[in-house]
Amino acid sequence: MSQPRIGILHPGNMGVSVAAPIKTAGNEVFWASEGRSDATQQRALKTELEDVFSVQKLCEDCSIIISVCPPHAAEAVAVQALGYGFTGLYLDANAISPQTVSRIGKQVTAAGGSCVDGGIIGGPAWESGNTWLYLSGSAAEELADILKGGPLEIASIGNEVGKASALKMCYAAYTKGTSALLSAILATATRHGVLEDLERQWSREGSDFAEKTAARVRRVTAKAWRFVGEMEEIAATFRAAGLPGGFHEAAAEVYRRMDGLEKLSDTPSLDQVLSRLLKS
Repeated sequence: MSQPRIGILHPGNMGVSVAAPIKTAGNEVFWASEGRSDATQQRALKTELEDVFSVQKLCEDCSIIISVCPPHAAEAVAVQALGYGFTGLYLDANAISPQTVSRIGKQVTAAGGSCVDGGIIGGPAWESGNTWLYLSGSAAEELADILKGGPLEIASIGNEVGKASALKMCYAAYTKGTSALLSAILATATRHGVLEDLERQWSREGSDFAEKTAARVRRVTAKAWRFVGEMEEIAATFRAAGLPGGFHEAAAEVYRRMDGLEKLSDTPSLDQVLSRLLKS
């Protein structure tokens, strides 16, 4: 597959950071502006992605589609692409369970295309060594060769669709799951009037854990709306493995209660976060 035309659905904060290094690697990268927000349009313009205006045109013109969207929208985005007749290589790089990506893969295959499973670990991929895109599926190695060359670290980890997503789910189960747990701990300590005592205990022997925890809880609110679906996908991943999914179902509820705080500030005060958790 030489010089493929690559379409990105959709260039949000993470999506555009995936598209940019793929473009840096020497690929043509396209997007569809129809119905997208001004912020998304500005990101795509700054990254110099080529606009074909409609998703239908993107699916008609591109041989590779990369989906980077909120977890709850992953299946709908795939169905839309297939509905427009896409039969190329579809990379689902969303934070979804192995079961969800397997369903998507079966639909892509039934439509005559091929599916690669992708798991993104790390923040936006603007610098080398910070963000990894793991790929799995029968065309994973071929796709890895095409996408390599920019600051996004890319690795193929097997031929099975679902493997890359399983890695993503297990990794995020700890990182984002722990942030939800710490948020709930601080809120519970506040309710019982022992927050200062807890922070003092955490700070013994010069530890900065209390300070880092407060900062972490404040920062996570910026993406809480997106993490709800991700926690639900992790819970489903655990249950399918024969383990309880209740912890991450609870984490989803913690993030659901935080939804909307990002409109107040990228980093609302700790009091604002805990008040929202307890008020709900």
